[in-house]
Amino acid sequence: MTQTAELITNFSRSKALQQKSHALIPGGAHTYAKGDDQYPENAPGFIVRGKGSHVWDVDGNEFIEYGMGLRSVTLGHAYDPVDEAAYRQMRQGINFTRPAPIEVECAEKLLSLIPGAEMVKFAKNGSDVTTAAIKLARAYTGRDLVAICVDHPFFSVDDWFIGHTAMNAGIPTAVQQLTVTFQYNNLDSVRTLFAQYPGQIACLIMEPEKNDPPADNFLHETRRLCHENGALFILDEIITGFRHHLGGGQTLYNVEPDLSTFGKAMANGFSVAALVGKKEFMQRGGLYHDAERVFLLSTTYGAETHALAAALATMQIYEEEPVIAHLHRQGERLAHGINAIVDELNLGDYFGLLGKPCNLVYYTRDEQKQPSQAYRALFMQETIKRGLILPSLIISYSHNDADVDHTVSAIGEALAVYRLALAEGVEKYLDGRPVKPVFRKHN
Repeated sequence: MTQTAELITNFSRSKALQQKSHALIPGGAHTYAKGDDQYPENAPGFIVRGKGSHVWDVDGNEFIEYGMGLRSVTLGHAYDPVDEAAYRQMRQGINFTRPAPIEVECAEKLLSLIPGAEMVKFAKNGSDVTTAAIKLARAYTGRDLVAICVDHPFFSVDDWFIGHTAMNAGIPTAVQQLTVTFQYNNLDSVRTLFAQYPGQIACLIMEPEKNDPPADNFLHETRRLCHENGALFILDEIITGFRHHLGGGQTLYNVEPDLSTFGKAMANGFSVAALVGKKEFMQRGGLYHDAERVFLLSTTYGAETHALAAALATMQIYEEEPVIAHLHRQGERLAHGINAIVDELNLGDYFGLLGKPCNLVYYTRDEQKQPSQAYRALFMQETIKRGLILPSLIISYSHNDADVDHTVSAIGEALAVYRLALAEGVEKYLDGRPVKPVFRKHN
């Protein structure tokens, strides 16, 4: 197999800056998923700029990126039409004492794209809006328990979710006990919850899909069970929205939730998130009702005008250009190339792809065919050497055929090393320690 390019091995400036960052910032980063423990030891520690699907680190190394800002950058880094719209608005001011007209304009545009959504509140991140949805459901139903899909890895930084992870230090046991779980595509697990906690569950929350699509009408049947039992049905579309379909997974699968949350791709990396839902529920956070007031969402930076301008520009591009078709097409091209290599190397029991082409992830397994963080680190190490950053395999509108072809070739070389490690031991090929899951009890 021909070498794709000279291997990237110099991260000296990154390593020096990492030492300083850990002295100043807990974990060395402001997002756990971007932390050093999520990457092999020989990896770019800091990115200084990006354009399209490419990024450059502090050592001057260039990479094709497949994390894309934790899936938030769907059009591409420094995408000119979006940045220019944000800049024009920024020059007019970004935060005023009263609402700006763009708040109404952006709300109208977003609601026009999501069938069944009647009102919206903007915020800055997904955790804000999922927690607001939970609060609203509890207020509306007068119930305390929240049911989360245990197969979906992240809903919020707030206690109602984090309390149910291994990383629950600092969260009172009483709060942890207010969250219960069910399994995706397992309707019996939903029935069991309602039978076990009759009249106590305020809502169920899940993603429309993660690695597997809904089976046997699961979303519709879960919605039915929620309503039969007086609970709200909430879909977390932070990832699926503006990626799987312009109107999210709910439009793709023709199901209307009571409340749903959007973010990430809706503003191409600018900080915008949204809680949308039926007026019956959403208006409880407003002024025109006779029930108890709900402190729904009220943040100083929740409707910064430049971020909403970026969201408007992004949504308009989605409407006018074949963004989602491109994500699926290029994802299929990428998957086809990788799967051919996996078959050629007979690695299907050890490495493979999961999810829709527009939102691919991969699994890594050891000699015993068990999930392995060491082999994940090895795969990332070998692809980084070959000019790729891929904590996942997230395609953007800027990933072109040349990017994908280079990626497939580089992954082929990395998997050849993976194959050798399976035969001779991963410790022979991995430089340093394995990567680690974010949610763990101790470092």
